[in-house]
This record gives sequence, C-alpha cells and structure tokens, in this order.
Amino acid sequence: MTSSPITPVIPPATRRPPSDRHGTRAARRLPLAEPLSGALRDTEVVYGLGRIDASGRVADRAVISALGWLGGDRLTLTADASVILAQRDPGGMITLPARPYVVIPAALRRRCRLRTGDRVLLAALLPEDALAAYPLAVVDQAIRAHAPIPNRRPGGKQ
Repeated sequence: MTSSPITPVIPPATRRPPSDRHGTRAARRLPLAEPLSGALRDTEVVYGLGRIDASGRVADRAVISALGWLGGDRLTLTADASVILAQRDPGGMITLPARPYVVIPAALRRRCRLRTGDRVLLAALLPEDALAAYPLAVVDQAIRAHAPIPNRRPGGKQ
C-alpha cells in the first residue's frame, strides 16, 4: 500500500501584529531596559549587589553605569578595614574592560577575606567618582551595631 506524502506546514515569513479593539493592526512592542532616571542620578550613592567569580570579577551594571565609567578607564584599587575602593585614576594599574565589571586582585581579596561566590554590597559614591565593595559580613556588623536584630520569632514565641 502506498501512501501520499504529508504536505509540510510552513509558517509565514513574517507574523502579522494582533488586531486591537477597533480592528486595526498595531505592532506589539516588547519592553526594553530604560536608562537610569534623573532622580536616581541626583542621589549621592547608588547601591547594588554583586558576586565575586573565580577570577575576582564583580559587577552590577546599574552601579557602574551610574558612575559613568567606560571600558578603557584606568582604576586604582585599595583596601582598608575590609572595604575595597576603586577610583578612576589615569595612572591606575587596572583597566576597566568593555563590559561593566571590576576585577579585584587576589591580594586584595585575601586581605578582605573574600572568596569565590561571596556577595558584596557595591556602592557607587558619585561625588568621589568611586566604587566601594563591602563584604556582607561588614554590612551585617553595621546593621547589628545600628539596630540589633530582635530574637523574637513571628507569633511572639522565642
């Protein structure tokens, strides 16, 4: 018994946009990322979180964008009291790559006891044109010193 081949179903090359309520066709647009708003740029500090990878890279696109740093900018990195500070410096030893991330050298990571996978609070200090990276252990100490976390559980039980 011979059978006839099945005709392939080929979708049209372009999709037509869906109709709106009035029967006209309107193109449906996808949401796009918006640039930082003017209100955010008016603040003195922009915060974000980053995770240190095996090469010491840490990034938060919004934080680095708020500083206006671009690939090729030279940076100087220092560490003091478990905080790493990156500042734009024409004589800096580190060059910011085209992608918005900062590489923290191994010596500074060891000094601040940072390991691969650790999360850090990134703070773009706009008036100083600097980026600070705070290990979450330092953030935790600051929070506990400011307002101790209560020992009570929800529902009043201890």
